[in-house]
Amino acid sequence: MENIETKRHSCSHILAAAVQELFPGTKLGIGPAIENGFYYDFLSDHKFTPEDLKTIEDKMKQIIKSKQPFVRKEVSKAEAEALFKSKGEDFKVELISELPDGEISVYTNGSFTDLCRGPHVENTGAVNNFKLTHTAGAYWRGDEKRPQMQRIYGIAFETKDELKAYIKQQEEAAKRDHRKLGAELQLFNINDDVGPGLVLWLPKGGMLRKVLEDWIKDENLKRGYGIVTTPHIARLHLWQKSGHANFYNDSMFKPIEVDEQKYQLKPMNCPFHIAVYNTALRSYRDLPLRLFELGTVYRYERSGVMHGLLRVRGFTQDDGHIFCAPEQIEKEVQDCFNFAMHIMKTFGFEKFKVELSTWDEKHPENYTGKSEDWHRAQAALEDVLKHNNIPYTAHAGEAAFYGPKIDIKLIDAIGRPWQLSTIQFDFNLPERFDITYVAPEGRKRPLMVHRAMLGSVERFIGILIEHYAGVFPLWLAPVQVKVLTLTDAQAPYAKEVCEKLTAAGLRPELDDRGEKLGAKIRQAHLEKVPYTVIIGAKEAAENTVTVRLRSGKNIEGVKLDEFIAKLKEESQSRSLSNLFN
Repeated sequence: MENIETKRHSCSHILAAAVQELFPGTKLGIGPAIENGFYYDFLSDHKFTPEDLKTIEDKMKQIIKSKQPFVRKEVSKAEAEALFKSKGEDFKVELISELPDGEISVYTNGSFTDLCRGPHVENTGAVNNFKLTHTAGAYWRGDEKRPQMQRIYGIAFETKDELKAYIKQQEEAAKRDHRKLGAELQLFNINDDVGPGLVLWLPKGGMLRKVLEDWIKDENLKRGYGIVTTPHIARLHLWQKSGHANFYNDSMFKPIEVDEQKYQLKPMNCPFHIAVYNTALRSYRDLPLRLFELGTVYRYERSGVMHGLLRVRGFTQDDGHIFCAPEQIEKEVQDCFNFAMHIMKTFGFEKFKVELSTWDEKHPENYTGKSEDWHRAQAALEDVLKHNNIPYTAHAGEAAFYGPKIDIKLIDAIGRPWQLSTIQFDFNLPERFDITYVAPEGRKRPLMVHRAMLGSVERFIGILIEHYAGVFPLWLAPVQVKVLTLTDAQAPYAKEVCEKLTAAGLRPELDDRGEKLGAKIRQAHLEKVPYTVIIGAKEAAENTVTVRLRSGKNIEGVKLDEFIAKLKEESQSRSLSNLFN
């Protein structure tokens, strides 16, 4: 029985066959299997529409019903080039020209032939439970200077139930889309005048961000981190010394020249934290030294991959670096893992996945650092997971050349995984910058651990918006209480209520417009404010409020002091549920 990846890849060939039959003259790009499905890139004079997807899908079903065998054939490089030149498939010819001399495989089903390594299912009839979803633009080979193609995406699963569940999840995801909710809730804006991938935080989004950043700063301080602030640019020399200018060049913006010196927007905070470490001669008594920064970095992302807050060009990492002695790493890794679990609990993420990436011990030449450091670091990471009875997936040989790591992926409210916390050793930068500490037996090299708990502030807020569907718990909500007046006569008392809420450390907003009460309530509901307070003549006379919950339930005659005390408790405890009922 073929695995699902093989079926998905076979689906992409069936898609291409259907498109070329329906739209003659269409040229082929590539068509791989991807997570949950497949896609194929096409160059066509025809602009594919949603209606076309239904037509293409029907043609694919005909091909599937005919059970066309997938036939593999080995040909020489010259034969492959001649075959695809005769078909006018310029992109395939380009790919073939880059292959080494020797046998090249092509697959044929029906009258359709494609360049492919395979494998495929036995015949098209083995493919089912699929759906075409959408189209997108895609430059050939990801190069903006090359032709822009049309990419058709599809999904495919083993069973019809899995397909239905995924479609339902995607429908729910569309309702929760943080770009849509971000605009509706007036949290952030991205526009072409400022530049793609650069976020403008609006006042309400700025408040949400402040609350989150204050919390993460306090949590780092509790754990012994020193807060540092570093520049947004540095001399290009720093990035050459760190290796980023070579290894990371494609993701960096071009340098700028100042006073005949080249400067670089920072893509990482790490070299700056090493510079902080090097501001003093360190003793073993100073270790572990923990540094933390909400550091804004800039990375060049291609226009086709940016996505709201989740993929941007300027973002703020909650970056931490730990410099420690070898005998201290077990405790430091455990503390980092505990921190990640605390974040999960605080924000209400009940499920998560853990992945451990280690080196290929048979090829130490592909890695930097000493063998004993790799073994000790990997053992520390693995021991923490085992000690805490955490199931994990091990990826041998997939560690970066500079160190092993743990990745923690949260599972959101509708079952989607998101990369969150990373605990990563780095044996490269301490060597490059020759950092040391003085031990009783002489100078030694500290071990360095990168750790990002939230990943980036922008991305984490995007995840939170979708996880909560914009319905933030009280402690995170930009506006916690909306105060509504019935008539102008209640304006003085309403202002007094807002002043007392503000004095208690809460975030109220007054709506004393001359609108009907129903319209004000609907507006507060659309803004997803946790609590709405309604003030009429009776409330003003009795020093009470009528409390309206997001559920629509009204609670009348609540003493103002009682209401404030309950909200303070809910906010300060960072409760995820409504304490007032």
